[in-house]
Amino acid sequence: MIPLPLTANSVCQQAFYRRWHRHQALCQILRAQLGFNYIEPNRPTVCSGCIHYHGKAYGQNQDTRTSLICGFHPYGWTDDENCPDHTPDKTN
Repeated sequence: MIPLPLTANSVCQQAFYRRWHRHQALCQILRAQLGFNYIEPNRPTVCSGCIHYHGKAYGQNQDTRTSLICGFHPYGWTDDENCPDHTPDKTN
């Protein structure tokens, strides 16, 4: 295969394509982030300071995402008293 000679026109076309591709990539990132606004953290008070706390939401759509609160209690400890599996976090 013989490489094509670089001309001023081909250099401009390559630069234009790189700018266009970069712009399309940024637009795709922004489209992917629609609907994922920052939400205030809402850690249950029973889970504060526990090493087993996970607190991440899984799913594609903000309305249908499921939160995983803890490794032992996926939906969080429902009673207001202390959780029997609470283990203090030693790193804090």
